[in-house]
Formats: sequence, C-alpha cells, structure tokens
Amino acid sequence: MLVSVVMMIALVPFCAAQELRCTVEVNSSAIEGTSKSVFESLQQSIIEYLNETKWTNAVFSPNEKIECNFFLTVKEYADDKIKGDIQVQLIRPVYNSTYTTTLLNFKDTKVEFDYREGDPLIFNDSSWENNLIGLLNYYAYLFLALDFDSFSPKGGQPYFDKAASVVQLAQSSGEIGWRTFEDTKNRSAVLSSFMDSNTSAIRDMSYQYYRKGLDEMATSPDKGRAAITESLQAIAEVYKHAPMSVALSMFRDAKLDELVNLYSKAPQSEREKVYELLRPIYPTDMERLEKIRKPEENN
Repeated sequence: MLVSVVMMIALVPFCAAQELRCTVEVNSSAIEGTSKSVFESLQQSIIEYLNETKWTNAVFSPNEKIECNFFLTVKEYADDKIKGDIQVQLIRPVYNSTYTTTLLNFKDTKVEFDYREGDPLIFNDSSWENNLIGLLNYYAYLFLALDFDSFSPKGGQPYFDKAASVVQLAQSSGEIGWRTFEDTKNRSAVLSSFMDSNTSAIRDMSYQYYRKGLDEMATSPDKGRAAITESLQAIAEVYKHAPMSVALSMFRDAKLDELVNLYSKAPQSEREKVYELLRPIYPTDMERLEKIRKPEENN
C-alpha cells in the first residue's frame, strides 16, 4: 500500500537501503573493433554508482525504492571518449494496484564523456569531477525530485535544487548538453522547465495527477479521473506561456498513451474536454488524441 513519502519515511524502521533501483544498459552494438570489456565495465560501474550511492537523508525500505531505467547507446568511441545518447525513464507504482505509471521518458542526445576501463566513479556533488559523474548525479536528483513531487506538493524541491547545483557546476566545464540556451531540450532546459515561473505549473500538476488522481482510481475511478482532468489545465498553462518548452514534449512522451487508457471509459463530455485541451498543443498526435475522444471507434 502506498502512502505519502512523509508517512512512509516515518513508519519504516531504520535501514541503510539506498533510494534507487535503476536498471542500466550500455548498448555498444554500433561499435566495431573494440573490446566489449570497456563497455561492460562502464555498465557495472554505473549500476553500482546509481544504486549504491546514498542520495538523500530519507530512509527507504527495499520495497520503496524508486524504479528507473538508464539506457546508454554508444555511437562513437575513440581515445577514451564515448559519444551517444541516454534514454531515461522513471516509474511509479499506483496505490492499491499492480499498475505502474511513467513519470519521465526522456532521450538525452547530447552525451559525451571520457572513460577508461576500470575508472572509479566516486560520488561528489560539491565540485565538478567529470562529465560522467555529472550526468549520473543530475539524473539521480531529477529522478528523486519528480518522484517526491508526485507524493506531496512540490516535495521534490530539495532534489531540484541539487540538480540545479549540478547544472551550475557544469556551466564552466565546456561540456555539451549543459549550457543555458544551447538548445531547447538539453539538461539545462529540462531543469528550467520545472523551475522557471512560466512553466513550473508542470510541477503543480504532478501531485494532482498522481496522488489525487491515479492513486484514487482503484477505489473511485470517476473521482480520480476528474482530478486528472483538472490537473491537465497545467499543460495548457505551460503551452500558453512557453509553447516551445521541453516540458510539453516530455509530457507527451510519458503520458499520451496512458491518457488514452484512462479515458476509455470516461463520459463523452469528459473525453471531449480533454481532447479540446490537448488538440492545439499536440497537433501532430491527432491519431492518439482521437482515441481519447472516440475510443469505441479506435478499438
């Protein structure tokens, strides 16, 4: 049974379990003529770093660990420099059900770092060590921030602040993917989408959507779905103030398919309301939006 993070922390006995249960995969199939042992070593090092580092002062029992996926695809490898992309996903269980929901599904295409087989990964979030450690710290804190936000209103603020510190340290590193205004979908832009006043409504939405919406649906489907419908106003608010925000594409990638399922048994008026809200924001996703509007015609 899920309860709020605050209640979970208060009720569980002390244990030293770390917070993340992260599946890590390093795909090097595009690289030829290189020993695969360097990538195997990298994968194991990332697994240990993400899952064995103590990221917070909170106490997590093993069954409360945060589920996440970290998939690195290596596209280039030369002179100890790895270039590629990372797909990150964050999963949350839903109260009183076997259902899980996706909080984050994001592809980071600006990934470069130096790595030699056997290089130790030593946790440090107070100074810049290297780009690999910076990447891992950033995503670990982002996972924590989004998970905590889904259990209490803006409960993830300490971890957004930690992620912001990583971005600030990275600014002078010269590494790609961190610089403010470098592009609209890099790590700085992702963080800004949650912290800037023009787009922070996406965070206000989180508690409403997950804790008051999905978590209620097992016992009261109509009540839970109504809370989700209300929460979607935040997406319209973000679109109004920042139509190019990466927050909108992250929401689409994580939630549109789920919304199709959530509204499959909703009253027609509710489906129409959601359809009309999302239609101007996602004009290239009309096939999925039509499934929200008329599920019986798309089965």
